[in-house]
Amino acid sequence: MKKLLAILALLCLLPLVAQAHGPSGQKIVKEFEVNTEPAKAWALLKDFGAIGKWHPDVTNVKFEDRKDAESDKTLPHRLVTLKNGTTFLEKLRETNDAEMKLDYKLVDGKDSTIAVSNYRTVAQVKAGKSAGQSVVTLTARFYNKANTMEAPAGADNPAANKAINELYDAAAVGFKKAIEK
Repeated sequence: MKKLLAILALLCLLPLVAQAHGPSGQKIVKEFEVNTEPAKAWALLKDFGAIGKWHPDVTNVKFEDRKDAESDKTLPHRLVTLKNGTTFLEKLRETNDAEMKLDYKLVDGKDSTIAVSNYRTVAQVKAGKSAGQSVVTLTARFYNKANTMEAPAGADNPAANKAINELYDAAAVGFKKAIEK
């Protein structure tokens, strides 16, 4: 009888455990080739404040050093405004010249109206298949803006994926155009 009651109690708790699960993390990887030496592609990519010089959807960039609440360090931050009015504040967490890699993260809050939360990008340049070619890889990991499984339209996974895909697709076109001119 005690076993039966324990099993019934456990079955009653299962729906609560299922509801406690958070939103599913999303991941997007964009890789594109550019016709230039890796060092030249890296020089353009690693200039964290210069995204407005090559990203066609960027209308304004405010670049400044700010104290980071997570690390208690002063880090470079950029507040980016897109043509559609979307904004996002990002902090540069790491620049690795040896690996030609940047690691930056969204600062969630009032400055970030893009349809994602807890967004992080790793951008990297590697040598291409032939001399004078480079491969740029942009990898994003993020959650929907509502950061919940039952997110409303516009703050859900499809909206988050759409926002990052559009941002990265335009980045690939703009970067290629800027570097190959």
